Amino acid sequence: MVLLGTRPRGMTPKFYVLGRETFLAPVEWVDGWPVVGAHALEMDHAPPGVAQRVNDPVRDDFDTASLHPRWLTIRVPLDERASLADRPGWLTLRGGPELEDCEPVFVGRRQQHFRGRVRACVEAGTAREAGLTVWMDERLHYDVAVVDGRVMVRARIGPLVQELASAEPPRSGGTVLAIHIHDDETGQDPDVVTLGFDDEHGTFTSLASLPGRYLSTEVAAGFTGRVIAMFAVGGTAAFDWFDYEPMHLTTAVG
Repeated sequence: MVLLGTRPRGMTPKFYVLGRETFLAPVEWVDGWPVVGAHALEMDHAPPGVAQRVNDPVRDDFDTASLHPRWLTIRVPLDERASLADRPGWLTLRGGPELEDCEPVFVGRRQQHFRGRVRACVEAGTAREAGLTVWMDERLHYDVAVVDGRVMVRARIGPLVQELASAEPPRSGGTVLAIHIHDDETGQDPDVVTLGFDDEHGTFTSLASLPGRYLSTEVAAGFTGRVIAMFAVGGTAAFDWFDYEPMHLTTAVG
């Protein structure tokens, strides 16, 4: 049987951040009636047919003629805001006035795992801001971006907007921005979102760690979950690559 459900985490009343998900449950026919068996995240038996696990590559180098269907934007077709042809091997975004516009200029993918690391190499170009956002909606998002040659972390929670930290990034080539999503050791929040940047050796510099509850369905309402996206504001920026790397339960990310 196919059903919809959620996986809440953290303290009561618990929070879910991946949106509404599709689950399978075993069914047996007893005296002509379907009886649903015990449901679990890991089932002892496989569904009928040949199951093929889909393993997406960690990195998208933007070297294809079109974006993979996993990429999305909201309210505006991708080809009106993003180009793979303007600068081959890069994703070019033509930024709008503000990130909180009703038609923000970002290209993102859904967060599909509880833990993981996201990185992207960006050249801000003429953009006033260019970076990564962990996005629930226009009122709730965490951002790490290149602004005036520095890396800045900002949180938007309802009407409150706060720049939390900034630093000078390495100057060789593009800037590698990074987001680590990992467990909250206190158990109070569904997760912790840590934002910063990598140096040329891949060493991560954390600028701010924020509780995940504010980017959850219980706070935002709805049921679609988070999107992690590249964005540009006030000009044109280009992204060389984007990594989405899920982590296992035993892997420390923060």
